[in-house]
Amino acid sequence: MNSNIKLAWRNLWRNKRRTLITIASVFFGVLLSTMMSSMQEGSYSSMIGNIVKFYSGYIQIQRADYWENKTINEAMEVTDELYEIVADVPEITNVTTRMESFALASSEMVTRGVLVTGVDPAKEDKITELSRWIVEGEYFGHSENGVLIGTDLAKYLNLALHDTLVLIGSGYHGAGAAAKYSIQGILKFPNPQLNKQGIYLDLPTSQEFLSAPGMVTSMILMVEDQYDLRPALKKLRDRVRQPHAVMSWEEMNPDLLQMVEGDRAGAVIMKAIVYILIAFGIFGTIMMMVVERTREMGVMVAIGMQRLKLAAIMFFETMFIGLVGVIAGFLVSIPMIAYFLYNPIRLTGNMAATMEQFGMEPYM
Repeated sequence: MNSNIKLAWRNLWRNKRRTLITIASVFFGVLLSTMMSSMQEGSYSSMIGNIVKFYSGYIQIQRADYWENKTINEAMEVTDELYEIVADVPEITNVTTRMESFALASSEMVTRGVLVTGVDPAKEDKITELSRWIVEGEYFGHSENGVLIGTDLAKYLNLALHDTLVLIGSGYHGAGAAAKYSIQGILKFPNPQLNKQGIYLDLPTSQEFLSAPGMVTSMILMVEDQYDLRPALKKLRDRVRQPHAVMSWEEMNPDLLQMVEGDRAGAVIMKAIVYILIAFGIFGTIMMMVVERTREMGVMVAIGMQRLKLAAIMFFETMFIGLVGVIAGFLVSIPMIAYFLYNPIRLTGNMAATMEQFGMEPYM
């Protein structure tokens, strides 16, 4: 076996130019495929991260009928038992609660439907880094009855910092909900939908506005990354009982999941085409090697060399070409990927606007 490997390696370098050209085709194929896959997965991670951090979290605990109806009447009280169940799941890294409802936001003669989210300021900031997206004003905790509002919504309502915003909606079990709040901060998210509709109150203020003291619509749970999601879900579903339900971000965002899976399938086809082209290139090289060495191989068989051993040498030559190209492709692609991970390319113009429409930051 060792002699076969040595012979195969030496045979490769009898025609260095041909071998290097073939290795280069494998190298560039691996480099292209790796960069393409990394950009794709980076886009998916950005998109999922934005959805998970800004809205759904990785996991939510709600009343069983809340997600279908999205009504304040399906709000719940978070009991000590629920907190104990969550605390017993080691994969859970952060927990917060939210009160979400829809309302009308008004300013003089202008009105728009908005998503009102009541949050625990300290816990929410650990999960969504909400304070990071403030472009004007300040985060919760510096004034009473203040709200944070998306930048596009503020422009639409013609409101600026410290102006008064009127919210009108329906509270718990049909109670009236109407109040005035001072704009404490203006937020600019990479997600355009939140910029157009997002309003944040601190949790006690939102509960008072909706006449639902001590109640929340969801318990938001975070894990370290996607790999911890499955075990955490299994443990929670084994212990959380009716009237509560456990949902993952995938169940809450099926359209996003289908889009990612469809795009991945398209990428597999593209990579398959690249690999087929490379395979034919290697095949052509091997055919030339065989044709050029027909007489040599005939003499070797004539003096007693086994055909099986000759085939093994050719096999190892082919494997060496592939392995050298793959390893070289990986070695070059790793620092390139690492560089763009920490120094992403910022997109502008229509491309940036398109990515923001899909909930992604305009970076590649």
